[in-house]
Amino acid sequence: MHRAFYSESVESFLRHHRDTILGELTRNNPFSLEDLQRNAWIDEIDILKGALSKIGKGHIIFEYTIPRIGKRIDAVYIADGLIFLFEFKTGADQYARHAIEQVIDYALDLQNFHKASHDRLLVPVLIATRAPDNDINCYEMKPGILEVIKCNPNNLINAINLVLSKYKAASFDAVCWINSQYAPTPTIIEAAQALYRGHSVADISKNDAHAINLKQTTEAINTIIEKSKCEKRKSICFITGVPGAGKTLAGLNIANERHKFNESEHAVFLSGNQPLVNVLQEALARDEHKRLGTKKSEAITKAKAFIQIIHHFRDDAISTSKPPNERVAIFDEAQRAWTKKMLCDFMARKKGKPNFNMSEPEFLISIMDRHTDWAVIICLIGGGQEINTGEAGLLEWFNSLKKDFSIWDIYISEKITDSEYTRGSSMKQFFGGLRYTAVESLHLAVSLRSFRSENVAGFVKSLLDVDKESATFLYTNLYKDYSILLTRDIDKAKAWIKSQAKGTERYGLIASSGARRLRPFGIWVQSKVDAKIWFLDNAEDVRSSYFLEDTATEFDVQGLELDWTIVCWDANLRFVKDHFEHYSFKGSTWKNINKQEDVLYLKNAYRVLLTRARQGMIIFIPRGSDTDATRPHSYYDETYHYLKEIGIMEI
Repeated sequence: MHRAFYSESVESFLRHHRDTILGELTRNNPFSLEDLQRNAWIDEIDILKGALSKIGKGHIIFEYTIPRIGKRIDAVYIADGLIFLFEFKTGADQYARHAIEQVIDYALDLQNFHKASHDRLLVPVLIATRAPDNDINCYEMKPGILEVIKCNPNNLINAINLVLSKYKAASFDAVCWINSQYAPTPTIIEAAQALYRGHSVADISKNDAHAINLKQTTEAINTIIEKSKCEKRKSICFITGVPGAGKTLAGLNIANERHKFNESEHAVFLSGNQPLVNVLQEALARDEHKRLGTKKSEAITKAKAFIQIIHHFRDDAISTSKPPNERVAIFDEAQRAWTKKMLCDFMARKKGKPNFNMSEPEFLISIMDRHTDWAVIICLIGGGQEINTGEAGLLEWFNSLKKDFSIWDIYISEKITDSEYTRGSSMKQFFGGLRYTAVESLHLAVSLRSFRSENVAGFVKSLLDVDKESATFLYTNLYKDYSILLTRDIDKAKAWIKSQAKGTERYGLIASSGARRLRPFGIWVQSKVDAKIWFLDNAEDVRSSYFLEDTATEFDVQGLELDWTIVCWDANLRFVKDHFEHYSFKGSTWKNINKQEDVLYLKNAYRVLLTRARQGMIIFIPRGSDTDATRPHSYYDETYHYLKEIGIMEI
C-alpha cells in the first residue's frame, strides 16, 4: 500500500483536472470505492483547489496513512516548512468534538512517532463544509502543535494565510517527509487491532538501536515452530521481559502469523487475565464491526478464536483426552498459572473432580502433549508480575517439565535466571536434570510501553526496592521525557491530568485493590469497573476512565495501559524509617501482612500500578486525618517524604 494515495506539488495539483486527481486516488485505493468516499474526494479537491490557487506554492498530499491507529489523514499541505493536517467533514454544520479530537490525534501521532515531524510545527485544521464562520486564531496547544483551527471552505484561505504569516520554518523535501521512518509504540489495544487488520509487527512497533526488535523475537519463535514441525518435536519457549517490553505484543503477533487452519496449525493466544481478554476481544470486534460492517455477535465469535481466556481452554480439555485443535499455544503471563492446591481445590469444588492432582502448568503442558507428533508452547513471562493468591510462578513450569515432560525441547533466554523471575529459587531447582537451549532474542529488555522513556520500569523497581540512589538517578534522567509528579490533593491531580491529555489520549484513576481507606476521596476500589467500558468508551460515558469516577485496580489494568494515570497510594504500603511495611484492611482496622507470598503480591500490585502510564503519572498520597484512627497523618507522611527525597516534584 502506498503511504499516500496522491502526492504532488501545488503547482501540478492546480494544473491537473479534478478527474485526473480522482483517478490517481482511485488507483491507489486498495479498498472498494463507494459513492460516499468518491463524492467526499471531489469536494475536497474542489475546496483545496479554490484555497491553494490563491497561494500557489507548497506540496499537497491526499490520504496519508497512519498504520498505528489504522487511519488516513484526509489531506496534508506542506508550505514554508509548516505541516497542515486537513480533516474534512463533508456536510457537517458544526465542529464536532470527536472530529476535533480526531485531527489532534493525527498531530500527536506524527509528532511522537514520525521522524520527520518530530521538530516541525504541525497545524491541525478541521474543515466542516456547512458550518458557520468561526473566529480564526492560531496558538500552540503544546510545543510543536497548534490548537485545532476550525473553519469552512469560505475562510480556509484566511486560516492558512494567518498561520503562514505568523510562523516560519526551514523548508524541507515533501517526498522525504512522506517516506520518513514511522516508529510507533502502540497501546496493546491498538496493536491487537492493527495485527488483526493485517499489519505486520514491523508496521506498529518501535525499532531503534536501543530496543530489541520484536521482529527478531517473532523470527526466533517461528524458527523453533518450523523445527518442531519438521522434526516432529514438542517444544516449550519462555519469552521474558521487563514490564511493557512487548511480550504480549510478541505473543499476539505470533498467534496472528500462525493462524494456519489450512495447514492444521491453528495458534491461539491464551490469558488468565480476564479484563485483558475482555477488552481485547471487544476492541477487535468493535473495530471489525466499524470497518467491515460485520455483525457484532459474529465479530465477537471470530475474536474469541484468536484470543481466549485460558480457563476456558483448560476446562474444555477436562472432559476429553483428545488433543486440542491448536498446535501452537501462547500463554500470556504464564507465571500467574495456578498452583496445584489452587487448581485441585477448584476442580473438586467446581468441576466435581476430587481426584485431580496437577498444577495448572502441568495440566496445560499435558493438554498440548496429547498431540502425537508436534506441538509448541510459548510462555510469556513477566518479572515481578504475580499479584494474586495461588499464582505458581515460573518454577512450577520447570518442575512440571522435570516430572513428566523431560523429552520436551526447552528454549529460554539467559535473563530467566534474574531474581525477578526465580523468586529466590536456585538454578539447580529450576534446571536440575533438564536440557535447554539459550536464545538471546527470547528476552525483551527495554520497555516500549512508555515511548517517552525506557527507564520507567527500572525507576519503579528501584523505588520499591528502596534503592534511593538508583531511583534518584533514574528519576533525574527520565523526568524531562516522562512526567512523574506528586500531590496530596486529589483535585489538583485531576486538574493536572486533564491538562496534560490531548485529543483522545486516555487517562484514569488507578489504585491497589487493598486501598480501602481512600474512599473519603471518592476512590472506592471495592466498586468493580467494567474493563471494556472503562478502557474503550469515550469521554462522554460516565463509566469510562475519562470521568475519573471509577477506579481501576491492578487486576483491571495488568497487561493494559493508559497514556496518563493518577496512582492513588494508600496506607496498605507504608514507608517506615528505611523500608516498606505491608498491611491489609480487615473489618475496621489495618492488619500486618506477614506471609512473604502476600508481601510479594502487594509489592507487585504497586509495581503494576506504577508502570501503566505511557506518557506520565501523578501520585496522589492523602494527608490523612488524625480524627480517623484508620488513616492518621503518620500512615501517609513518611511515604510522601520518601518520594520527595527521591526527587519527585510536588504540585
